[in-house]
Amino acid sequence: MSRARLRLGRHSRIGQPYLLTTVTQDRRRYFDDAVAAQIVMDVVRRIDADGLTYSLAYVVMPDHIHWLVELRAFSLDYVMQRFKSSSALQINRMLGRSGRFWQSSYHDHAIRSDESMFRHAVYVMGNPIRAGLTTQLGEYPHAWCRWDMEGPFQGLDEPDSER
Repeated sequence: MSRARLRLGRHSRIGQPYLLTTVTQDRRRYFDDAVAAQIVMDVVRRIDADGLTYSLAYVVMPDHIHWLVELRAFSLDYVMQRFKSSSALQINRMLGRSGRFWQSSYHDHAIRSDESMFRHAVYVMGNPIRAGLTTQLGEYPHAWCRWDMEGPFQGLDEPDSER
């Protein structure tokens, strides 16, 4: 999908939770390297600490990330630009490389209900299971969720379409 089409209808609203997804350039598996994955997680935490976001869940897959986040300041575009530039700079330095690290666009989905937010959290945390990287929620080392994956999350498999 083109960058222009992804931006069509995009609205940033402070206090709104979003599911954000972005992919590495050419889907390169940079995050098979645990240090690169840790850098991404550190950047997410730094953006939270700076008051731009409030993270609810995230997963760093080998070639992409899913980030369930509440927007606290600025716009989605600003937050993603800051996330991508900071993580790319640090990882490129660590790997001794230069050039594009992330694809130029990202996907966002506004979350409209608590039930949907919980389903999306399970979807994020379940991504490593679906990819065959682990067998249980909470085992994958490059994922985090604000909520315990037991209890209300049991039996929730996929996000609903929220039409």
